[in-house]
Amino acid sequence: MIRKNADLLQYITEKLLKESEDTIIAQSFSSGEKIVDQKKRVFSVYIIKSGITKCYLTEDNGVDFIQEFFGEGEIFGELEAINGEVSFCCIEAINAVEVYKIEASYFDQLLEKDITFNKHILKALSKKLTYTAVRHAYNQSHTLEDNLLRLIHQFPTLIDKISKQDIANYLGITPRSLNRVLSTIKP
Repeated sequence: MIRKNADLLQYITEKLLKESEDTIIAQSFSSGEKIVDQKKRVFSVYIIKSGITKCYLTEDNGVDFIQEFFGEGEIFGELEAINGEVSFCCIEAINAVEVYKIEASYFDQLLEKDITFNKHILKALSKKLTYTAVRHAYNQSHTLEDNLLRLIHQFPTLIDKISKQDIANYLGITPRSLNRVLSTIKP
């Protein structure tokens, strides 16, 4: 549920940060602060050093649908940097978040010149695609109860770390439905 990428974070901190002190900048965000806004131009790529963010779309009816939760080492803004398009989602800090910020032009240079970095990014993109496909297939073929039990099993402190509203938005249900299911299951 909370995706992490220890390999990418290690590569950034042990190799790239030492070589690119002036180009890769640490930046902090408070809980509730938007890092990337939906349908806005994105000029940087971000790699989470610490904290948790949520990646979500706000639908035409005003309802938020959470795609994923990102933890340490996860990258965002890379699709916009590669495609040169506006963001299709928001990235918002759930708690205090620290990121490494890489300007899109430097990110592009790294992709061209640093084969190891390039492989880390390709691996991160393939994991995002795989995770999304598996998640949606599971959600379509299992009951809400099964989906919630699976989340709780994978992330036992789920209710303590993530609000019920965000869990409901992740599952595509209302908080009332979530509470009803929580009262009937025993993890």
